[in-house]
This record gives sequence, structure tokens and C-alpha cells, in this order.
Amino acid sequence: MRDFDFNNKLYVITESSISKGRSNEFVVKEAIKGGAKIIQLREKQWDKNKIKKEAIKLLKICRKNNVLFIVNDYVDVALEIGADGVHLGQSDMPISEARKICGNKLIIGLSTHSVEQAVKADKEDIDYITIGPIFKTRVKDYTVGTSIIKEILKKIKKPLIAIGGVNKENIGEVLKQGVKSVAVISAVAGTEDIKETTSELVERIKTQP
Repeated sequence: MRDFDFNNKLYVITESSISKGRSNEFVVKEAIKGGAKIIQLREKQWDKNKIKKEAIKLLKICRKNNVLFIVNDYVDVALEIGADGVHLGQSDMPISEARKICGNKLIIGLSTHSVEQAVKADKEDIDYITIGPIFKTRVKDYTVGTSIIKEILKKIKKPLIAIGGVNKENIGEVLKQGVKSVAVISAVAGTEDIKETTSELVERIKTQP
């Protein structure tokens, strides 16, 4: 799966605390019906055992629908259950160590928050880079803004995914900067009609200039 095409995709990330009492399984199924092609299990408050159990359930749904499934933080869990990939942050284990553990079996994504971090990430043995938060989010009150996207795209070769506060109202502003794919959390998990909102976001990505 390391040759996955990350262009023109909506990347949906779970967060059960904002999904209005609906399970991650429900959110993921509805998001996939709406056209999401990448799903990430991200539950920062959960222990590893709970993450693993949930990951097994979500992986089955993704496999059935030919959707990429990524586990946040845990390389060992992703590898053990046969997920497609793992997503790491700046303070997680070094990429070289993660790659040593998983070899070529996992896609690895890395979060970045500046041009410098993105340029450095481009030289690492990873498969995609996220940049954000583009806009303010519930948990992050700093932003990197939209113009950073264009600047980064001039300097890197790996796929770039914009994240952080992106929603139906501002996705156009993000796509205008040249980024091909967008990751969302609350814009999908926290919306009333998950399928419809996902579908709208996917359409915007597909019809970008």
C-alpha cells in the first residue's frame, strides 16, 4: 500500500468525544458512504489496549470498502493488526526508528507545523506530510494560516495534506493554495449529517481548479 495516491482525497480522523454520542464505527461507515478515502483512528485519551480493540473494528470496515486505514501514534498496534499505516507527531518516535520496526509494511505520515519541519520531513522515509493547524481548532489556538501551504509545496515532493479547523465554509480557501487533499476531525465527526457533509467536502476537493 506504500504506493497509495494521496491526491484528491478527504482524510477523516476520529474523535469520539465530539461525535455526539455516536460510535467511531458509525462515524467511519457514514464518512466512507460520503466518499472519504482515508480514515485515521485518533483517540488521545484512550489507552493502547482500547485503541487496539477499536482499530481492529475500524480496519474491518475500511477493508470492506477499500479505504486506507491509519492508526495514530502506535506503530506496534498498526503493524500487529495489519493496518495500512501509522501517523506520527513531532514528539513521537523518530521516523528512522519507526521505519526500522515496520519496514515497508506501513505507510508513515508525519505532522508538521512550519515550513522548516515540512522540508525536513520531506527528506525522511515517510509517505505523506500534514501541515497545520491551518485555522484555529478546539484544542489549538495557534494557526499556521493558509499561505504556508503554497510556500511548502514549492519546497517538497511528498504529498501534503492540510489539517486544522478546515470545514465546508473555508475549504475553498485552503484548496486555492494548491494542496490536493485535506484532513478533518470535527467538520465530519461533529456534524449532524456525516454522510452529507463528507460528500460535500469530497465534491469540493474533486472540483478544485
